[in-house]
Amino acid sequence: MKRSIGAKTLAFPTPTWVVGTYDMNGKPNAMTVAWAGICCSAPPCISVSLRKATYSYGGIIENKAFTVSIPSEDHVKEADYFGLASGRDEDKFKTTGLTPVRSELVAAPYVGEFPFVLECKLLHSFEIGLHTMFVGEIVDIKAEESVLDENGNPDIEKIRPIIYGPGNRTYYGIGPDLGKAFSIGKER
Repeated sequence: MKRSIGAKTLAFPTPTWVVGTYDMNGKPNAMTVAWAGICCSAPPCISVSLRKATYSYGGIIENKAFTVSIPSEDHVKEADYFGLASGRDEDKFKTTGLTPVRSELVAAPYVGEFPFVLECKLLHSFEIGLHTMFVGEIVDIKAEESVLDENGNPDIEKIRPIIYGPGNRTYYGIGPDLGKAFSIGKER
């Protein structure tokens, strides 16, 4: 029997994405988000939700752009730090030793050491309550050669993205392949 636990921000899994922006003075900044995901196929879009109080919020509004750098498990400490510190108070790139890379397509930086990057121009913003949802059109994806498969597609097992468990506030890695989508369900 299922037990009601109330209305909470629990959905599984949630991503661990690092959103890159420039502040009003052109300083690179980044913050970790979990309230995010794919939201449209055509045009290809993602959404990220931020509180107005975050320093990155102003950067997205100012520049009408953001990036999403997807860290591998090797950078879980740095990804967590990007969510703990504020760009108002310190240079997160300098503190972590990671490299801000200027996007050639949008007015936002990405994390050079992270293997997979989405470059987005802002299409819409929606004030929902405590958070504002930013919808960004993906104008390009950059991936390290080492995380691509033989067909040039990203391989999740090579990227090794970090998953966030909002209930217990813990990071996880991905598990093993369970079967091919749009196929395994045909097996009876």
